[in-house]
Amino acid sequence: MKLITTTDDLASFCARLADADFIAVDTEFMRERTYWPKLCLAQVAGPREAAAIDALAEGIDLAPLDALMANERVLKVFHAARQDLEIFQLRMGRLPQPLFDTQIAAMVCGHGESASYESLASKLAKAKIDKSSRFTDWSRRPLSNRQIEYALSDVTHLRTVYEKLRAELDKSGRLDWIGEEMAVLNDPATYRADPELAWRRLKPRTAAPRTLATLREVAAWRERTAQRIDIPRQRLLRDEQVLEISAHAPKGVEELGQTRGLGRGFAEGWQGRELLEAIERARALPESELPPRERQGEILRAPPAAVDLLRTLLRLRAEQAGVAARLVANAEDIDRIAAGKRDVAVLTGWRAEIFGREAIDLVEGRLALALAGEQVRLIPTEPAPPKSKA
Repeated sequence: MKLITTTDDLASFCARLADADFIAVDTEFMRERTYWPKLCLAQVAGPREAAAIDALAEGIDLAPLDALMANERVLKVFHAARQDLEIFQLRMGRLPQPLFDTQIAAMVCGHGESASYESLASKLAKAKIDKSSRFTDWSRRPLSNRQIEYALSDVTHLRTVYEKLRAELDKSGRLDWIGEEMAVLNDPATYRADPELAWRRLKPRTAAPRTLATLREVAAWRERTAQRIDIPRQRLLRDEQVLEISAHAPKGVEELGQTRGLGRGFAEGWQGRELLEAIERARALPESELPPRERQGEILRAPPAAVDLLRTLLRLRAEQAGVAARLVANAEDIDRIAAGKRDVAVLTGWRAEIFGREAIDLVEGRLALALAGEQVRLIPTEPAPPKSKA
């Protein structure tokens, strides 16, 4: 087991990996008591060595690690990368590049939807992961040997998982299939918490523009304040309290203090003062600056029978192609196709080859499903058009 606690050792380790084709990366962090994730440990494995980097070690400078993450000649392999990438985006102001997510690759290779690292390590690397340290407090020092061993297992076996999945993708010609899913992870906006948009995550009881304006101000205040003092947003003000305050728009400390679970101390303190100022800003907005009423979503008239048939077709073709059905099409895609819509991503590219074209044939009556024993069969209901002569 190798634990790096000094800048010099970190610089030497990262220098040895600078020419690697790929490295496996994972992090251990805490955010139960903070708004921003607190990096405690970073694990990195190259072709021949692996190390756990103590991000909380006294005097350590993580600049060599940041430089390695920014090195575009080295592929960075993660599993379920989103939270790990958020940490590096916050640290570096940019995302590590280039990236590979084994969870996405596993879906393309037919290892199930949202395959866990433990299941892939068991299946592809023939390794058993000891989960006993998963929920440990990674901020406490010193770290135990068991903690370090567990942390390193998250990258040492990931090397083998990556190599096996990459070989499967190369053999099947499906490497490009993961591009669309990876695009979300490669977009910095994925990790950006914009206070002005925080209200859109909540569901108010009314769509009245003035109420929406209050909700927008209150939610933005909570987000900015939680970021500034680095505490979880729910610890500052729970969602239900944000919604209640927005609905009633209290005009003073007395009314604000009547909010369920808020407490007099909050209402009379600096938080209450700032919150009332946010409410007053919403109250003072002219009508022209109020958020519009939320437009009712598009009403799809999808025949239930068509939806059921499409789901059956999706399961059949995804299983035959050895790819997770969720990666091919989601419930909204199915509903839109059943309702006669054709502006659906599944009708283009590799998804159309696997499912989309036959889905259109099915809803337009050119294809039928039938049972042959326990097997589903596809039966054309119209003769295929004659092939053109060369």
